[in-house]
Amino acid sequence: MPKLPAEFADLEKYADWCLATEPERYAKRLASSMDEMQEFYDAAMPRLDDACAFGDKFPLDDLPDDVRALVHLMQSLVMVSFPVEVWKQPRVPDSGAAWADLIREPVV
Repeated sequence: MPKLPAEFADLEKYADWCLATEPERYAKRLASSMDEMQEFYDAAMPRLDDACAFGDKFPLDDLPDDVRALVHLMQSLVMVSFPVEVWKQPRVPDSGAAWADLIREPVV
């Protein structure tokens, strides 16, 4: 059963990145190879503007499940953008054992 809106069926193979929380997205990033993140990035980045425009058609506090999944997918795209574009590795360079916990999730 598709998780994403039909207009984004081309991204369905990346539905495992439709994660609702930042800790889940961060854990997925750390567990993914750079090749996996690059493939996801290359497929999803060209669709980012379309996804934003599509999501804007719905009230934020009442998103259909498939649109909410699309929002989560794009949040994961943001999560992998720095590793892919800048760091070339899943972890933040030179961060050692530093850690910051998110105490409040953004809306959605």
